[in-house]
Amino acid sequence: MRPDIAGRLAEPLHFPPSRRETGPLSPVEALPPAWNETVRLLFRPFVGRRWISLSLVCLFLGGGASTAAFQWSFSALPVDLHPTDLLLRFRGVFAQHLILIVLAVAVSLALVLGVIYARCVMRFVLVEAVIQHDVAIRAEWKSLRSAGRLYFLWLVGVVGSILVLVSAVMVVSIRYLNFLHSSGHPSWIASMLLVSELTAVVLVGLGVAIGITLTDDLVAPVMYARHVSLPAAWGEVWGISRRDPGMFLFYVVLRFAASMGISIIVLFVLFPVLMGLSSGALVTAALVIFTLRAFGLAWVWNPLTVFLGIVALSVFTGLLFILLSVVGMPGQAFLQNYGVHFIASRVPALEDLCRAASHRRLRG
Repeated sequence: MRPDIAGRLAEPLHFPPSRRETGPLSPVEALPPAWNETVRLLFRPFVGRRWISLSLVCLFLGGGASTAAFQWSFSALPVDLHPTDLLLRFRGVFAQHLILIVLAVAVSLALVLGVIYARCVMRFVLVEAVIQHDVAIRAEWKSLRSAGRLYFLWLVGVVGSILVLVSAVMVVSIRYLNFLHSSGHPSWIASMLLVSELTAVVLVGLGVAIGITLTDDLVAPVMYARHVSLPAAWGEVWGISRRDPGMFLFYVVLRFAASMGISIIVLFVLFPVLMGLSSGALVTAALVIFTLRAFGLAWVWNPLTVFLGIVALSVFTGLLFILLSVVGMPGQAFLQNYGVHFIASRVPALEDLCRAASHRRLRG
């Protein structure tokens, strides 16, 4: 090494070691970089178009909060919708018109499958957004829909199979319970069987929720970085988790704790907005009723009014989802960043992709 003009040896340049040399991130260590990258994505700089695009993405991903958050938000509204009475009225109207039943089933099934497909594709759009710090929904939809289609087929196949299996077990168990009751067996046997079945259903539901969460957080980024199928990506993540099961279990616990914390924050921010939205809905409904009465008409339930009621409820629910997506979008971006940083420190291809994207942003 050559000395400088003063005769001193020049100090070599020191670069921070890569994560592969220092070891993978723990669930706690992955929190600070996830927070920093989320702040850079949303506020450095603040781009309105990016916020709108990310909010639209999160609209299909659940608004950045857990499902319970939407249920709590809806139940917190100061509006007594009398859902039981509404369902009974809808049932009476639908029972008199068979075509409405067929149409409702077909539309509901198509809508559910369409929303699930959009959710699967949007998951990869969000993964690319948190890595590249940019989002262009139309272009990314075209480039990522093949991966989203694989996720959709896997999700529908797995969840559908579990639902069919659980339904079959429930039918068999009901028949067996009737047999126990008619044959004079002690009632505690039937009670134990029923409690066991309910416990199994809860555990299966919890397992499905954890599986979908791990697929969103960890498997989807591996699919995106390595361009592999979902089973291959799941196999890689599963192999990594088997080498350190305690760390992955800690990640699941910390991930759900963070999700619940975000849900509480979203509800706290949304409550005043929900009060205004529900008040506006009440005023609109009152104006409609008073206007009809002014013309000598009365509101009665028939196919037309049922359709109008469904449209109004759909608009109200859509506005609620939009509010959840806008307010909860930062939380959704943070959770996806958290999963990306946690698994990237264990998957070299994803880590290299994140580092290359970071270098491009610094040069730009």
